[in-house]
Amino acid sequence: MSRFTIRGGRRITGTHAVSGNKNAALPMLAAALLTDEPVTLTNLPLIQDVRTMLELLDAMGVAVSLNETARTVTLHARRIRSTTLDRALCGRVRSSILFAGPLLARCGAARIYPPGGDVIGRRRVDTHLDGLRKLGATACANGCYAFRAAKGLTGARILLDEASVTATENILMAAVRARGRTTLYNAACEPHVQDLCHLLNTMGAAISGVGTNLLVIDGVERLHGVTHAIGPDTIEAGSYIAAALATGGELTLTGISASDFEVLERPFHRFGARWTISGTTLQLPGNQKLRTTYDLGDAIPKIEDGPWPAFPSDLMSVLIVLATQTRGTTLFYEKMFESRMYFVDHLIGMGARIVQCDPHRVVVTGPTRLQGTRVVSPDIRAGMALLIAALCARKETVILNAESVDRGYERIDTTLRSLGAAIERTSD
Repeated sequence: MSRFTIRGGRRITGTHAVSGNKNAALPMLAAALLTDEPVTLTNLPLIQDVRTMLELLDAMGVAVSLNETARTVTLHARRIRSTTLDRALCGRVRSSILFAGPLLARCGAARIYPPGGDVIGRRRVDTHLDGLRKLGATACANGCYAFRAAKGLTGARILLDEASVTATENILMAAVRARGRTTLYNAACEPHVQDLCHLLNTMGAAISGVGTNLLVIDGVERLHGVTHAIGPDTIEAGSYIAAALATGGELTLTGISASDFEVLERPFHRFGARWTISGTTLQLPGNQKLRTTYDLGDAIPKIEDGPWPAFPSDLMSVLIVLATQTRGTTLFYEKMFESRMYFVDHLIGMGARIVQCDPHRVVVTGPTRLQGTRVVSPDIRAGMALLIAALCARKETVILNAESVDRGYERIDTTLRSLGAAIERTSD
């Protein structure tokens, strides 16, 4: 275990190259099982969750060739030695469940132990099970998730009971090699889901409706190898924008996707933040005057999350911290996870003026000069939010469970130091 020690009061300023999208990379690693030819992924984020997925693939008999300098991995699933995943590795990462669809499509069986990941509320797998059953698989849960499709998979008309990202990806990866046509309605359409669709289509799949909530998949008998560049991580970009704004810094982000920022503009602009985008570069001016824009009649505004193209839940925590440094009052409504907001107790302990109405809603009034203290990071996004709070705070803040942030942000302490932060990592 390790901890971060941060001395606040320094601006986050400089240039940062945005990493590959964590939430795109994880299902793409699983998708490599769909072909017996090599699949090469570039712009790979070198985060802990990616490394755990690579360990799972290696344990299944996949040849894994990782070039960390080039941020590239080549996966060759010529043969799959085992369709039973390692119990301990499954418990370290939420995305282990994404192997169900590809293993069913390729081998007709999968055995996956309960996945781990952040404790931010109930994260149900029922949508995965229901969708795979509609494709002809049997699925049972008794200490582990056991899937079988001895006669293969057959396309079906599927209406998801929720627009789950991972369920959409799992069912999609199974359907691309099922017999006949699958229509997947109420599908998630986040940028990383679209990126997975583009990868699969390049491998020879036939997916239409990409970017909408209705995907039509015509199954194919075989997929081939490919080289594919993972798209940029908008959540990482948004996190560094929040860090720069909260500390008054000037930031340049390179390697972004301009279209992804359409969804982020409204909530950030609500606080008075402004940036310019030219091609794949975003420029954020320094010393911005942060002030909440109220609704008509001076009503307190509400920022709420939801499935894309609503504001993403993964940025809710960092935006709450930004609100503590913004003049005005804002209501935040976290609709998706009932434990996402619990980290605000730490912010209150640092002096933030926050009223927690219930597990899903908090009211934040700023600006407040935060005070350094000792806190524990409960999950990836809350950990990043606490780092931003520490960067704003007087004196020193210690954040325990630093490894939780490593699961979603690559070399976060090194990157923040390069941007001006006073941050050190030490072992407990």
